[in-house]
Amino acid sequence: MRQVGGLVLRGVADALFPPGCMVCSASVADSQSLCASCWGEAYLIGGVTCDVCGVPIDIALPQGETIRCDECLTGSVSWDRGRAATLYAGSARTLVLALKHGDRPDIAKAMGRWMARAAADLIAETDVMLPIPLHWRRFLTRRYNQSAELSRVMARETGVPHGPNLLCRMRPTEMQRSRSALARTRNVEGVFAVPSHMKEVVNGKNLLLVDDVMTTGATLNSAARVLREAGAAQISVVVFARVQPSTEF
Repeated sequence: MRQVGGLVLRGVADALFPPGCMVCSASVADSQSLCASCWGEAYLIGGVTCDVCGVPIDIALPQGETIRCDECLTGSVSWDRGRAATLYAGSARTLVLALKHGDRPDIAKAMGRWMARAAADLIAETDVMLPIPLHWRRFLTRRYNQSAELSRVMARETGVPHGPNLLCRMRPTEMQRSRSALARTRNVEGVFAVPSHMKEVVNGKNLLLVDDVMTTGATLNSAARVLREAGAAQISVVVFARVQPSTEF
């Protein structure tokens, strides 16, 4: 009876407030989905990708081989492997901005599920997943951490332990938007720390670090470096959207 009652209530709610596309509010069957038009602009990542940052690469590889994009070949990152669900463009960009600045934590459910699918191979080797933390001042303003909303969904969907407090942000930072790669790196230097009572949880573990967007990877790199210094055995990263190299947002 409880289940039947829930279905009835949902039916009444859908009749009064029809589900809308997460991007444009057009009528859809499920509130955690996109309409056909917005799906066409979602730019989900598939095929061959960089094994470190998740950016798609237009090249054919024998099955089982891995590859790094030019930036990851010439640069230095503190994590081991990475995945991204979408490119930062079209509907995916709209979703990121809505989650981050539009007070839409409800859409993290669908976004986190897409990320879990994109990073399924990494999740299979993960002991604990954790988000990039917000400074408490920004948390008070935004009222939630968008990266933690995504990692919470992923943890719930996959059964992997969630460690939202394994990292903390020691000081507030300016927004990374419109900064050069070097300026982004300097902006997040020394920002993160592993609390002393969490070092035992990090030491020797395979970790999956979760964020909403990767542009140059400066924020993820700074966080991964701290986790590595705390003794993490393996560090992977997953983001909802990957900015194509040499583009900004």
